[in-house]
Parts: sequence; C-alpha cells; structure tokens
Amino acid sequence: MPTGRAAMALALGATLAMPAALAQEVDEGLHLGGAVRFTTGWRDYGPSEGDGDVDLELLRVDVRGRRGAFEFSAQYRWYETFDAIHHAWVGWRLDEGRGLRLGVQQVPIGLLPTASHGFWFGSGYYLGVEDDYDLGLVWRDIDAGRSWHVGLFAADEYGTGWRYGRYSFDVASVPGSEHRERERLVLRHARRLERGGWDLELGGSAALGRIEARPSGRHPRHALGALHAEAARGPLSLQLQWLRYGYSVDGERIALAAFDAPFEIAARADVYTANLAYAFDMDGRWLDALTCYNDFSTTRPRRGPGLADSYQNVLGCSFGKGPMLTYVDLISGRNMWFVGGPGVGIDEGDAGRWHSRLNINLGFYF
Repeated sequence: MPTGRAAMALALGATLAMPAALAQEVDEGLHLGGAVRFTTGWRDYGPSEGDGDVDLELLRVDVRGRRGAFEFSAQYRWYETFDAIHHAWVGWRLDEGRGLRLGVQQVPIGLLPTASHGFWFGSGYYLGVEDDYDLGLVWRDIDAGRSWHVGLFAADEYGTGWRYGRYSFDVASVPGSEHRERERLVLRHARRLERGGWDLELGGSAALGRIEARPSGRHPRHALGALHAEAARGPLSLQLQWLRYGYSVDGERIALAAFDAPFEIAARADVYTANLAYAFDMDGRWLDALTCYNDFSTTRPRRGPGLADSYQNVLGCSFGKGPMLTYVDLISGRNMWFVGGPGVGIDEGDAGRWHSRLNINLGFYF
C-alpha cells in the first residue's frame, strides 16, 4: 500500500460504517461481527506509485448486545498505520424509540446517519460535522412523526488534540497551534410527513461549546447551526443541508486531524450539501441491492486572507450481495483535502484546479 499522504487518502476513501439500521439498533442477545475490506484506486494528481494496487484497507471487530432495557455497542478498527476506536457506548432503553446512551457515540448533527451515500462522505465529514464520534451522553426520543436528540459531550474520543490516528475528524494540536475539543451541547429535532407522494423529513440542529487553547488555557467558542431535509419517493431520494460553523480563534484557520493526517480548515464557514440517489429494484439473482448517487457539497469560508471555497462531488454506485458490499466512486474536488487540496477552505495558490480520483472498495461484513 502507498505510504504517507497518498496512503491516508486511499484509506480515508473507505470509511463508511455498517448500514444505518445495524449501526443504530441493537438486537436482543449478544452479537459478534466484523469486516474486512480491500481497496484500489487511480488519481490524476500526486505521485502515481501504488495506483491500481489492491490493498487490504481495514480489519474491524464489532460487539453489540441487549438484555431487557440494557444495551451496548462497540467497534474497533485497524488500518495500515494506526488503529482506533470507532464507538463504544452503553445505554438504557425505555422503549423502541426512547433511551439514554453514554460513551463514544455519534454526535447527532444534521442529516442522519450521514449527509452522503458513498464511501467518500461529504465535505462535512472532513470538517468534523458528519459521522463524528465523541465522548458524551445522548438522550433520544423517536416516533413515527418526529425525533429529538439532546447530547452533552465532554471531549473528543481520546481527549487530546495530539493523537492524529483516529476515525472521525476532531480539532487537533499542531506545532504553534495547540487546541483540543472540550464540552459541547447538541440539540437536533426533525419532523416526518407526507406530501404529494413524497416522504419528507425536515429538521434543524444546533451545537454550542468550547475548545481549549494551550498553553494559554483560553477557551474559544465553537458553535454551529444546520437546517436539513430529506425526501424519498419510491426508489428516488434527495438530501439537502445548510450548515454554518465557527471557532472563535485568533486568525482564519484551525487544525483538524484523522487518519494520521493533520491539516487546516477555515475557522468559520458555510457548508452546502445536495445529494441525489436512486435504489434499483433487484431480484437477488445477481445482486441484492444496487444504489447509484451523486453527492455534491461545498465549503464557503467567511471571507479572509488565505481562504477560498472548496468543492467536492462524488458520483458512484454501491453493490450489495449477501455479506459483500462494494463501492465504486469517482471523486472530484477543487481545493479539497484528500482530493489534492491543501485543506478545506484554504487557499495555497492552487485553489482553482479540479482533481479527480477513482476509488473502488470491496468489503465483507459479518
């Protein structure tokens, strides 16, 4: 497998967790599982060494269970250069829709479980606002017509900004700019309804917290707000989201890290997402599931020196057969981290060029 930044980029493209139903629900009894995934790809930028090679990308172990009102779930992952926790929580379930969970778990912000359909996720993932897992306490209250999530998070999953080998993106410490995530309150509400043959979910999310700046001990604010909508009619689905985030740090940038790779993002920006997907009706003879999608997202910093808009588009399909799930994604990015860019919302002199990569991931889930 290629090393350095190229290796991390290849690994990052294959991070999608198990299907949402399995990730969110815990069945009665004890269940062990895992996954093994292989990946290959080609790029039109950077060194070509390793392009076209088939590599072992991930090994994963899952354990989950429920007995009565008590439930738990945990997952650990091994990549080429690091290993990391994905989630680990225990919960108390009042009924099918209401319960309390404590531990490292998904932060309930925006479209759930993700604001994307493919392995590469959307721009929000690289900004730490999509499929983010932190240490906290979450109350959820979900029924057929609406859902509430209220979360209080104490820190990121490791409690330090110096550990770069992690699954989800968090505020990072780098030389000259030492930060780590601290307390954050998160609120999410959504309502479901039917209009003109469409099943709709309309919602909003908000979060307010702080990060810690070292060695000064200052605590800059971290705030975000989002409006999100999802619509489905038969096999067709549409996702729309607007999200604004801000860190009240000095300057225009802040560092984030995951997959052993620290990088910079704009400290304040708006993130727009528009995704379209179509699930084909399969008879199970050759495939159990086939979904094709186009996920588009852009990050637009609030203007400042050294900043520029970032764009990402993912055109692809997922193929499911038994325990096998394969993703074929063409990822195109302009000024976008892990697609040839220097960061997200950062201008380093090449902000106007588009880069592309083809990522193919074959996974077996047990």
